[in-house]
Amino acid sequence: MDLIPPLVTDFQWFAPILLESGAIRALPDCTVPPLSLNGICDASKSPYERAAALVSEMTIEQKYNNTMFYLSSEDNLGLPQFTLWNEGLHGVATSLGVNYSQQGDYSYATSFPMPILTSAAFDDDLVHSVAEVISTELRAFSNAGHAGFDIWAPNVNPFRDPRWGRGPETPGEDVFRISQYATAYISGIQGPADSPFKKAVATCKHVAGYDVEDTPNNITRYSFDAKISIQDLADYYLRPFETCTRDAGVGSLMCSYNSVNGIPQCADGWVQQDLIRDHWKWNKTTEYITSDCFAIDVIQAAAGHHWTKTGEETLSKALKAGTDSECGFVYRTFWPTAMEQDPGLESYMDLSLKRVYASFVGLGLFDAPESQPYRQITFDAVNTPETQKLARKAATSGITLLKNLKETLPFQVQSGKELSVALVGDWANATVQLTGGYAGPAPYYISPLDALSNETGVKVSPVLTLDHQDVLDAAKANDVVIYIGGIDQSIEAEQMDRRTIAWNETQVDLIGSIAQLNKTFILVQTGGGQLDDSAWLNSNGVSAIVWAGYPGQEGGAAIADVLFGRVAPAGRLPVTQYPASYTAFPQTVMGLRPDPATGNLGQTYKWYTGKPVLPFGHGLHYTSFGVSVQSFGTFDIPSVVKECGDLGYGYLDQCPLGSLNVKVTNTGKVKSDYVALAFASGSYGPAPHPNKSLIGYQRLFDIEPGQDKTAQVQVKLAQLARFDNDGNRILYPGTYRVAIDTDPEKASFEFTLTGEQAILESWPKYDRLAPQ
Repeated sequence: MDLIPPLVTDFQWFAPILLESGAIRALPDCTVPPLSLNGICDASKSPYERAAALVSEMTIEQKYNNTMFYLSSEDNLGLPQFTLWNEGLHGVATSLGVNYSQQGDYSYATSFPMPILTSAAFDDDLVHSVAEVISTELRAFSNAGHAGFDIWAPNVNPFRDPRWGRGPETPGEDVFRISQYATAYISGIQGPADSPFKKAVATCKHVAGYDVEDTPNNITRYSFDAKISIQDLADYYLRPFETCTRDAGVGSLMCSYNSVNGIPQCADGWVQQDLIRDHWKWNKTTEYITSDCFAIDVIQAAAGHHWTKTGEETLSKALKAGTDSECGFVYRTFWPTAMEQDPGLESYMDLSLKRVYASFVGLGLFDAPESQPYRQITFDAVNTPETQKLARKAATSGITLLKNLKETLPFQVQSGKELSVALVGDWANATVQLTGGYAGPAPYYISPLDALSNETGVKVSPVLTLDHQDVLDAAKANDVVIYIGGIDQSIEAEQMDRRTIAWNETQVDLIGSIAQLNKTFILVQTGGGQLDDSAWLNSNGVSAIVWAGYPGQEGGAAIADVLFGRVAPAGRLPVTQYPASYTAFPQTVMGLRPDPATGNLGQTYKWYTGKPVLPFGHGLHYTSFGVSVQSFGTFDIPSVVKECGDLGYGYLDQCPLGSLNVKVTNTGKVKSDYVALAFASGSYGPAPHPNKSLIGYQRLFDIEPGQDKTAQVQVKLAQLARFDNDGNRILYPGTYRVAIDTDPEKASFEFTLTGEQAILESWPKYDRLAPQ
């Protein structure tokens, strides 16, 4: 066995099941035999008992035929086919489980901005609302047999390195922001935590240490062994998964292609069992782990990890580690011979199948449809006027103003006068480009050209090529030049990391030439990963810079809303914008702290020792704000910990220390939102110390000129704690400086924690040799 497909997302590799999986699928019917005779239809039993009743009736062949993401129909049991592989990162998306019609109903779904842009809004209620729509539309598809009920999202791997091609799928580089995003997304997808049934199943991916696609020296995600210290595992790479499992109750996890410290992740029993299921108590019988596609193949493959010698050994290692379901063919192919070698594997297989089918029970699929409100959702709920408004709001809320010389923006179109605009750049008439990766067909695409052409009092002269002379001629002939472009999925994508974070030569020449024309020149930067804007930030010939990411089906309209001031921008960068020289050290260096031996100047805003082009959290406004914050006081650590225990916090890190009252006054002339970001810094805990850490945030809405509003930013012990070399989360005594916004002088104060340090969480023993 040495199977690594050239493109894992290429569905040709699943040709044997494409025909059946692409058909309109039936739902279970517990009113008729043979299914009605099986205990899975007994609503008086628990989901696990019901699933166990079904599995007990399966033949051994039926069992191993259902250990992959495609669960085949079983006529003798009355069991329809299920498909776990359904994408919904920012809208119901093209995937093996989603069957789009050629036209009419079920031929499209709402396409929201990619997560990196939605995350920039720092509005968790917005994330929740977007996820609710995604799960509603998925339910409409699945109720009609056009999709399954599981969504392989969110992607919560931190966007550590700006070169990573899949960074736009994530909420950014900060694990606290990622965790808050994940919590909101999961609750939106799955429904209220206290509901007896889930609306859909969310899947946090990819466990763990996955942020490399391919490198110049031919290291790929299939073969990469990420060397990560225990401290960084606890503090960074695994923290979002702690939130997903322990705190947010996600229904599913996906293990990744890479190894961590020598162990392929889909065969890592310490991660899956010791840490996630035992320590974090993610052990409900309705929760399961699936592999990424062909991630089990690469455990053995010579072009992968070459960690096992046979398919049977590979199957045994992955199954016993805790990988319940596979996207690939190892389980199906090697079950018969693996069982001959080790009959005890059947008990592991039974447990995995029970978890998967118990999750279906938890979705209400084996209960009377009339008792299930989610079963009543139809295509009428897809692409409603409300979801269209939400898609536009998600885009405008995340769009971030990076530069604005002399209040160039927003544009003011005077009555009776015409504003002539030269619209240029490779996104000037973008449609599908707006949606980025993991998208499905949208009901429509509003391009920048469409939107600007509909502006009253504006005449648009588009140049839809990058011909240098044509662009310059149009620029000279018009009042304003708007360049829309940057990078897209041809540059950053799954299996495609960037080699540089600089603008390409063609763009540099063109933008530089426009900047010399002494025109009002707006640069709208596209793509999820940042580019080095140093030259444009320092150029008086570039009037303003707006980052628009991948803004979705309403992208052009959202850009126009911001440029013409119908929406005042309040987005904040969820990543650091680094200088182009940042990429001098290898992308495969996973250590976050500075390391002269590798040329690593520190990774993410917390550890970077160079000067960023723009810092994490940067974002300008069309108005000005005055900010003040009410200080804490002094806290005794033993007393705080005791009080948290007395209040019943099973996880001490989730206990709040208090709330920051941040008073924000609009001192300008434009109504605007404002995101209050709270950062903590200080010399507490082990050295080296991070530059600062995000400890809380809140978005305030529609602050009128002269008006003030107060954000109440809750700070939990988790955000103040640090991690030692053994992975333990510790609250340390010391002086903590809290600053609001990216300018530490804008509003800040200090408070003190006294007494002995306290361990808030002790990690299970990790005896793998950590890198030195």
